[in-house]
Amino acid sequence: MSPQLALLVNPAARGGRALRQLEPVARRLRAGGAELSVIVGADAADALERACTAVAERPDALVAFGGDGLVHLAVQAVAGTDVPLGIIPAGTGNDIAAALGVPFKDPMAAARVVLRMKSRLVDAARVRAGRAEELFAGVLCCGFDSRVNERANRLTWPAGSARYVVAMVEELRSFRPVPFRLVLDDDEVIEREAMMVAVANTRSYGGGMRVCPDAAPDDGLLDVLMVGALPKSEFLRVFPSVYRGTHVGHPAVTTRRARAVRLEVADPAGMVAYADGERVGPVPVECEIRPGALRVLA
Repeated sequence: MSPQLALLVNPAARGGRALRQLEPVARRLRAGGAELSVIVGADAADALERACTAVAERPDALVAFGGDGLVHLAVQAVAGTDVPLGIIPAGTGNDIAAALGVPFKDPMAAARVVLRMKSRLVDAARVRAGRAEELFAGVLCCGFDSRVNERANRLTWPAGSARYVVAMVEELRSFRPVPFRLVLDDDEVIEREAMMVAVANTRSYGGGMRVCPDAAPDDGLLDVLMVGALPKSEFLRVFPSVYRGTHVGHPAVTTRRARAVRLEVADPAGMVAYADGERVGPVPVECEIRPGALRVLA
């Protein structure tokens, strides 16, 4: 039988450039025998509502054509159901796809993975911020990197990833270490001034920054990393090593594994968390692993 695929599309991926790949990918899927229904929302809320409606009709897969932000949205629709998630990476970073073994630089190769319809179970993480609750598949961050995200989202120029470079330079001028308090599995408390904290289901974010290089998406655990207070010059010296994952050997870096994490700061004003590159909300936040919550085509 021909697989029935709901193709969830982010028309803004890569500043709209990814749309050039949509038609060739759709042709490849149809040539492989798939029947497609294409979902494009007017905004994120509309796209999520449409994705949930599509999943309720029980397609053979919900396929996200976009970057980590669209995968994050698709996770909300499929988690806890028996509808698998397919990913055709068309974003800037595509870290979640890479962690799951999907060809993250070749949308046509990813389309072939979807057509094989071979699935595996992986974990997701639930995060609560105030009354809001959602899931994430990749990395939650708080501290310097989340403030860079906040600043970048306020910029109207430059476009694309250059915004984050500008935001990082501007944030570094005023950033001060944050007094964090972490509670791991209700029995270990870490209180420390730090540059940032990451809670990870997969190893990387931000286009290949291997913040938690040993994180595995199917081990039933969250990897937790804290970068302690550093002089800005030392922080800038260490920062490039995150792309190799060697930063974890620095004396200021603390790593743990846990099933549940509560993240607090002494002064929460202006401090927010991001997950999969999407704004979650202000701290405190609580994260909890949900083993096997996602079935993915990979």
